[in-house]
Amino acid sequence: MTVPPDRCYLVELQVSAERISQLRRIVAAHLRHWSLELHVRPVCRAAEELLTNVQRHVGDESACVVELRWSGRHLTVSVADNDARMPRLLDGGGGGLSRVMALSDSWGTCRTTDGKVVWFTRYAETPHTVGLLPQTPLPGGRTFLSGPAAESSPAADSGPLAELV
Repeated sequence: MTVPPDRCYLVELQVSAERISQLRRIVAAHLRHWSLELHVRPVCRAAEELLTNVQRHVGDESACVVELRWSGRHLTVSVADNDARMPRLLDGGGGGLSRVMALSDSWGTCRTTDGKVVWFTRYAETPHTVGLLPQTPLPGGRTFLSGPAAESSPAADSGPLAELV
């Protein structure tokens, strides 16, 4: 599947506490740009978990690549690093991959020639925009006029509401 270039973001960084918080803001900005405001909090939290795992298990200032891809239906966030050790889902853990699993629809890991990639996806369909135009009245419904036009209108002088005018 080909993802349009405006729905893909890739950044290479050295992991540190400061850069993790910067990347969180960058991810949030991209999601808002793609009109995915409802996904900002869970996606940023899960991405932060993946980056924190790189910092904690691979090392501070380790190089990694973060990629966001949105197909119009699914958002995938992946973090690649150069450590060959595969992450494990710990029993009873409240953080790390357990949190990523709770915040996503699916997740996984994959070995690469240079290390590994850890990724997660969320269902994120293209939002439907609601127009701000007024709806047309139902058939048989009355149209009420307001202001000066109502006073001079012949429709205002007849019917059951004539007594109220």
